[in-house]
Amino acid sequence: MRAYLAGPEVFLPNAREILDRKIALARSYGFTPVSPGDLAVPETETRRQRGLAISAINEKLMSGADLIIANLTPFRGVAADIGTAFELGFMSARGCPAFAFSNCTENHFERVSRLYGGDVHLGEDGRHRGPDGLALENFDMADNLMLDGGIAARGGVIVTRKVAQDQLFVDLTAFEDCLRIAAEKLLT
Repeated sequence: MRAYLAGPEVFLPNAREILDRKIALARSYGFTPVSPGDLAVPETETRRQRGLAISAINEKLMSGADLIIANLTPFRGVAADIGTAFELGFMSARGCPAFAFSNCTENHFERVSRLYGGDVHLGEDGRHRGPDGLALENFDMADNLMLDGGIAARGGVIVTRKVAQDQLFVDLTAFEDCLRIAAEKLLT
C-alpha cells in the first residue's frame, strides 16, 4: 500500500533527513512511502508558478496513494499545518484510510484557551467563547473536529505524545506508533 506522508517537516532546515527517516520507517512497516519532496520541482518564471507546480506535484502524489499518515502537530499556531489539513481532506474525500499523529497531547480546546490567556467563558448559548466573542470547539479532539472526524470515519486513529519543544517535528515515536497501528489494520 502506498502511504502519503503528510506534514510540515518539509519546512525544517533538515527536511530531507527527517523525510528520509520517515520513509525508512514506513518501509519497515510494509508501506510504500510517498512524500512531498519526492519529485523534482520544475524551474518556473515566477514564485507563484513554482508554488502552483509544487501543489500539482503533491496532488499527483496523493492521487496515486492508498492512505495518508498526517503529522497534526500544531505548526505556527494552535492547529495543524494548513497544507497538511488540505492533504488530509483531499485523501479523505478520495475515501482513503486516514491516520495521524501529533507530538502535542493538549487538545484543540486547551490550545485555543491558552491562546486567549485562559480568558474563556460560557456564553449565554452554552458555548465556550473567547474575549472576542468567538466560540471555541470543545469536543476533546486533537485538532479541528473535521480533521478528527475525517480520520475516525475512515477507520483511522490519531496518536499523540508529549515531546520536548525542540523535538516537536523531529521526534518520530508517535509517527512510528501510528505506522504500527496502520499496518495492523491494513496489512494483516
